Amino acid sequence: MDGPAPGMRHAGTDGVGSGGAGSGGAGSGGTRPEAAAPGPGQPAASPPAAIPGGVQPDDALLVLSGVGRRFPGGTRALSDIDLTVRRGEFLSLLGPSGCGKSTLLRLLAGLDRPSEGTLRRDAALAAGGMGFVFQEPTLMPWATALGNVRLPLRLAGIGRREGEARAAAALEAVGLGGFQRALPRELSGGMRMRVSIARALVTRPALLLMDEPFAALDEITRHRLNDDLLALWSETGVTVVFVTHSVFESVFLSTRILVMAAHPGRIVAELRPPPPPRPPGFRTSPGYAAHCAEAMAALERAMALPRMVLSRAAPPA
Repeated sequence: MDGPAPGMRHAGTDGVGSGGAGSGGAGSGGTRPEAAAPGPGQPAASPPAAIPGGVQPDDALLVLSGVGRRFPGGTRALSDIDLTVRRGEFLSLLGPSGCGKSTLLRLLAGLDRPSEGTLRRDAALAAGGMGFVFQEPTLMPWATALGNVRLPLRLAGIGRREGEARAAAALEAVGLGGFQRALPRELSGGMRMRVSIARALVTRPALLLMDEPFAALDEITRHRLNDDLLALWSETGVTVVFVTHSVFESVFLSTRILVMAAHPGRIVAELRPPPPPRPPGFRTSPGYAAHCAEAMAALERAMALPRMVLSRAAPPA
């Protein structure tokens, strides 16, 4: 890419590394709007800059090119990540422990910075345009469900009346309309996670980042929350990047799956399950089983890859 795409701002380092083992930017994008014809004596307008993989600038929320992350102690967490996150998709990052999934999510969120490569964000992600759901609900134990969900709006300076109305609507959307005054200790683990999701959605973000939010829940609760999350994704149009260890969860939820290998973390495969919605009985269908088998095989190949030998950066003079 010659420069930042229209509407994108630079958020990485200037150096762009070489392409990784697999690119998340592959796939077709949307159609480019036609430009108005120039008037007499006016030069023709230049077309928008293209994004690798055929994705048009208006479709991309995040573009990573050659991104790597090396920690101060020398650990190489990520290497040569090429990835485009497209508007409206449900993208899952699937891989074994230690492959850099959470590190990549933190880079997308702006909670960390790449050591190399470029990361470009759409302007829609500025000023509260992202929501983050962590592995634990991280709720304030002294505050009600309504108070916890309202917190981001309070921090944004939104008044009490509007804030409470929006928080109540967010709780209703996750199925907790009757639990506004409940304290976290009065809620089950699944209900606390629903409060966390409502808090992430109350700011109406363009991008929702989720770091294994259902990993500690029982299978029945996890399935129910998977169903509800897909319904919310469909209703709101929010773009989701979802970290998981579960092959079955990734296939059920996703429009696209990126499989990662470790040492260092890198993308080695891209899978495309049939897009949601999921009809009743989908989890027991032959098609679902076949896509899960494909994802499992890709994950097993990723785990069998040898550790990459990377030269350590020379110490500063």
